[in-house]
Amino acid sequence: MTRWELPRLSLAIDTFSNAGGGNTLFKALGHVLVPPLVECLLDELAGARVAVYDPQGMFAAFSALHDLSRLAIHTVYVQDLADLPQDLLGHAPRPVSDLVREPAPDWLLVAAFDSERLQQQIAHMVPAGTRVVSFDSLRLPAEMLTNPRRYLDPINFATNFGFLRDAGGLHTRLTLCNYWSGYGAAAPRLWCRLLDADGTALATWEEVPAAAGATVVIDSAVVRKRFGLGEFTGSLFIHAVGIAGHDVVKYALDTYGDGGEELSATHDANAWPADYYAGLPAPADGETVWLWVQNSHPVTIPAGAIGFCVMGESEVRGFERSIPPFGTVAVDVGALFPELRWPAQLEVTAGKYFVRPRYEVVCRRTARRRMGHANVERTDLVPDPALPGLGQWLGKGYVLPAPVLPAAGWSTEVLPTPMARSQAELPLALLCYDADGREVLRHRLGRVPRDGCTALSVDTLLAQAGAELPGGWGHLELVYDFAEGGEADGWLHALFRYRQRASGHVAESSFGAHVYNTAVTYRGEPQSYTGTAPGLSTRLFLRLSSLPGTDTLCHLIYPSSAPWRPRSDTTLTLHDARGRQVAARAVAIPCSGSLLWRSSDMFDAVERAEAGAGAYVMIRDLTCRLFGYHGVERVEQAFSLDHMFGF
Repeated sequence: MTRWELPRLSLAIDTFSNAGGGNTLFKALGHVLVPPLVECLLDELAGARVAVYDPQGMFAAFSALHDLSRLAIHTVYVQDLADLPQDLLGHAPRPVSDLVREPAPDWLLVAAFDSERLQQQIAHMVPAGTRVVSFDSLRLPAEMLTNPRRYLDPINFATNFGFLRDAGGLHTRLTLCNYWSGYGAAAPRLWCRLLDADGTALATWEEVPAAAGATVVIDSAVVRKRFGLGEFTGSLFIHAVGIAGHDVVKYALDTYGDGGEELSATHDANAWPADYYAGLPAPADGETVWLWVQNSHPVTIPAGAIGFCVMGESEVRGFERSIPPFGTVAVDVGALFPELRWPAQLEVTAGKYFVRPRYEVVCRRTARRRMGHANVERTDLVPDPALPGLGQWLGKGYVLPAPVLPAAGWSTEVLPTPMARSQAELPLALLCYDADGREVLRHRLGRVPRDGCTALSVDTLLAQAGAELPGGWGHLELVYDFAEGGEADGWLHALFRYRQRASGHVAESSFGAHVYNTAVTYRGEPQSYTGTAPGLSTRLFLRLSSLPGTDTLCHLIYPSSAPWRPRSDTTLTLHDARGRQVAARAVAIPCSGSLLWRSSDMFDAVERAEAGAGAYVMIRDLTCRLFGYHGVERVEQAFSLDHMFGF
């Protein structure tokens, strides 16, 4: 077992920064269609003397994502003199002006896309007989580009990975919505490739939304039958083409089984691989926790490159297996930490090798299972000394809301999860509100140390306080509490775990805090679905379940950092799979209150039948920002729950 002290070196690529957003280069160089193109390029250059011209700093990412050991590189040239001190594959770069004074290479590789202008600038300096090639030989086909005039435009690489399994009676279903047409896209489509656990392509096809606002449902059982496949577990690579507005592929992912014990819900994988993830729960007694690692690149993850440590500790235990390019592997967390039990939690050292991973919890006694996901652990944050003094304007400030499901049917637990490398403590309070927005509980946790987070039972806290929720349900909020001092950075996260009392089935979701419903802004909050802060409106997507014997749950919460409008003005619009409106309902949620509803209660049987399979509900409000959770319920047998997404 490999052990090392943090930090661990990451794959040498840029993926995402909160200042600059998502990086496109690694997607362009690591797209699933690119490896054969790279092989053709390397075959052509093999055995020749190769010089590299790296005017835009792209060659390091190229070498990180592809094996260039066959290349005989003798000189690397750069354009910016500030780049001279760096090391590139063991070479000290030279200014490109030296090209005319060096021995002529057989090939000059221009490490850039859209390289025509760059090549023109140095054409007179290229020695006679030297052939020039560029990254333009690695371009995707023109029909896969939304903006062919600017190759690295983020809109060209709206890609993401989904988990897809059809094996042992277990199935997965992804539901997407054509929200791009709402931003002006004329004919968006989804290019899909299914990759098995070894990273081998099993099937490639396209999904074309039927109309603006139409859903696309990708069901593993349907895919398996369509292509005549055997059992599989792996990645679904999705590339959205012809889109507008959003360069992010958002989806809801449901798992279900031939029996009634398998039911869970998660959401999109977050398209930018990170250095660290956190919020991975240790197994409870009788449970197995698997972390599903989906290699997101065309390069092998070396044995020992992925590691795990107990939250707040420095010893890292490595996973001693390599993972092939685009391969999928389940890591048994309990095998690495046999001494660890829930509510302990783990951090994952990922090295930018894979997108935000899902984990699967299996009860060995009942064979019940559910999925959740870890979250990105930030490396760029430091405590914000201004936060404690902003209450006069921001009220509660950062708020992390979650449902408290009806106590007669469910138990509710909360586990704060440190989600930034710099967080040494979390000064916290837990607030509980009834459906009408009345605070019934305020539990101060004090300054919780990084290694001291433990699960809180909402049932127990309410009982100890002699408090109750009329109707048995409402919502909770984790907020910062500086009564005893402490420091914070706004990146407040927690895991919420719910147990169905009748069946013992469990569902869990995790998310982070935001500022809600204030007209003043701070550090980009309150966030907006589009445009700049403040975000004071709602556009949430709720897919409706078409699984036999199930109903769709939705818990809408009206969180507010400071007093806002007394009630929401919310419209729930039922659409069929083509995006056509079938029915609408108006609801009003009290500020700091919530609304728990089922699709069968909100829309009658005739309306639901007209909407049919692939139906969804758009939740719109122009007066306030709501937060929502959705799930699928099989009454007293199983259920799922996760937070919703908007666009």
